[in-house]
Amino acid sequence: MSGKFITFEGIDGAGKSTHVDWLAGVLRERGKTVQVTREPGGTPLGERLRDLLLNEPMRVEAETLLMFAARSEHWAERIEPALSRGEWVICDRFSDATYAYQGGGRGLEKSKLQQLEQWVFGRRQPDLTLLFDLPLEVARERIAVANRPLDRFEQERADFYQRVRQAYLERAHAHPERIRVIDANNSLDHIHKQLEQIILNNRSG
Repeated sequence: MSGKFITFEGIDGAGKSTHVDWLAGVLRERGKTVQVTREPGGTPLGERLRDLLLNEPMRVEAETLLMFAARSEHWAERIEPALSRGEWVICDRFSDATYAYQGGGRGLEKSKLQQLEQWVFGRRQPDLTLLFDLPLEVARERIAVANRPLDRFEQERADFYQRVRQAYLERAHAHPERIRVIDANNSLDHIHKQLEQIILNNRSG
């Protein structure tokens, strides 16, 4: 695989999605072919599973298996082929989100997540993960200002999101060579300059 795989992570309201298209534009200006995608989703089947995951109540085991079902299709049908063609893939959430939400937030054992991860895409991990972090109260204020219907994850209690945020930060501490923490409370201009510097330092060729 000669392409680069970059993932964006963070709690709901961290603003990561705002930066995905911006980064894709920067990379395209530099001559890269870029695929922009998201999880859950990214394929027709994945998008159908996304609708279930965001709106239908279910047990954590079913939720996790559906996440990995969507991810399996996404990886095989879109991500891996793009990387093999030498393209760059920017994905809004990937498996770190499952460790944070289903593991940290819902309390599912890490060993089960590791087994599913190994089954779906083996040892391959993103080349770079950008974790957008900010205080929970700021994230929830941003969601409220958006004034739109909330999915069932966005409706979770504050203690759930505290666990999710902590799980994300623990992942970053455990994988500093891959995960870069971005202070999502900074201005857009400051964040974009920081992202550009990170990409320049992580590029190959």
